[in-house]
This record gives sequence, C-alpha cells and structure tokens, in this order.
Amino acid sequence: MRAGAIQLNATQDTDRNLATADRLVREAAGRGAELVLLPEKWSVLGTDEQLSTGAQPLDGPCISWARATARELGIDLLAGSVVERVAGCEKAANTSVHVGPDGEVRAVYRKIHMFDVEVDGVVYAESATEEPGDEPVVSELGDGTTLGMSICYDLRFPELYRILAVRGAEVIVVPSAFTLATTRDHWEVLVRARAIENQCFVVAANQIGRDGAGHRAGGRSMIVDPWGLVLAGAPDIETSIVAELDFATLRDVRSRLPSLANRRPEAYAWEI
Repeated sequence: MRAGAIQLNATQDTDRNLATADRLVREAAGRGAELVLLPEKWSVLGTDEQLSTGAQPLDGPCISWARATARELGIDLLAGSVVERVAGCEKAANTSVHVGPDGEVRAVYRKIHMFDVEVDGVVYAESATEEPGDEPVVSELGDGTTLGMSICYDLRFPELYRILAVRGAEVIVVPSAFTLATTRDHWEVLVRARAIENQCFVVAANQIGRDGAGHRAGGRSMIVDPWGLVLAGAPDIETSIVAELDFATLRDVRSRLPSLANRRPEAYAWEI
C-alpha cells in the first residue's frame, strides 16, 4: 500500500484551504497513494472567532468534497480534522473523518485530548471552545487493513495508541497542527516512538507556517515504519509526501520482537 500525507498552511480562508487540499490530494493520488491524510483543522485555522465562523457540520461542503474526491480517485481519504459544528451543542468538536474509496464515511473520531497548554509564552485553551470526544476509534481501509485514528495532541498520550494497536491497528494516522516549538523539539521523537512501541506504520500530517491567529506550525510531516524508520519526510513548504507501506515488514518486526504479544495487562492495574 502507498500512503500519502498532505502538509498545508491553512488559514481562516476555507475556500483557499480547500483548493490547496484538493490539488495536493490529487498530487499524492497521482503518485500512487491509496491512503491520503490531511492535517488537523485543514478546512479553517485561526482565532477562536475564525474557527467558529468556519465550523461546518459533517454534511457540509468540506466533508462533501472529501467524499466526492475519495470516490473519484478511488482512495481512502482521511479528512484530517475539521472544526465540526454539532447540532444542539454550544461548543464545536475537533473531528477526523475517514472516507472510503466508495465515498462513504467509514469512521468518525472526535479528538479526546484538548490542547490546554502554554507553549513558547502562548496560552492555548482548546477546551474553551471545543468539546472533547471520549472514544478511541479504529476503522477499516478499503483493502481490509485496520486503521487507528488520532489527532495532534493525542500523540502525547501513549495509552491511546496502545489501545488502537491492541484493537488491531496496523496503520495509525496523526493529523496535526503541532506548534513550531514542539515540532522542533518533540514531533519526530513522539511520532517515531508511537510507531516503535506499537509496531505500526504511523502517517503524520502537520500544518506548516502561520495561521489566521498568527500562530506558527512546524511542518516536518512524516511517514514512519514499525521499526521507527522515517520512510518519507516533508520540507518546510505546502506539499505532499508518499511512501510504500510494506506489511511484510510489520509482520517481520512483530514476529522477531513480539512486544505486543508479550504484554502482561494483568500486571498493569493502577488506581485511577
């Protein structure tokens, strides 16, 4: 299987973001990608007000585009994450949607871990405007491969990724908008660690550049194999990257170093 990751500089201009996403998804598919991942909040990224204005329901234009494009190209399209306007809810959700090659929505994952932090002197408070999800999600790609879904800040919570691996995930996607500082210091280490410890392929698509709020994301989108080797990495521009996912490698790693099989969950109990 060939997988692609799309690196965008999304802003508050949804039309421009969508046009760039369309161009780069088609570019990746043209290079043979059967699974393509967009980054976090690819449809709109900016201030809280801009995010609220740009929020859409899952039957809105952006996911409708994703469904039509996946069907046209015959690919599994992970529509990164969008700011979802949820009927009856005051807050939005940060939502990733897996669309299959038939254009049908196969899975919906709402980001569990809210980015409530201070980085490089900037305070982020995602929970002020977004409601967290509460359920890990695995899906199935068109060829039957099991897919684990996550979003950005989730990357710092290894227990989520272990659940996805135990539930059968062989590929895990991480659409992201990692800040410049955390991309520089933590991004590659975390992406490779999640791949190594769960013996999965990890496809991680990050934002690059300044968004509508002036925050900077760090790029370096990458595709990593179950041994932790970086199969493809993005330069600091809007672009697509593509790599071959060889599942014989996954089976070999899990056979020679069977850390998933050697787990002892009965010994891991702790007080919550």
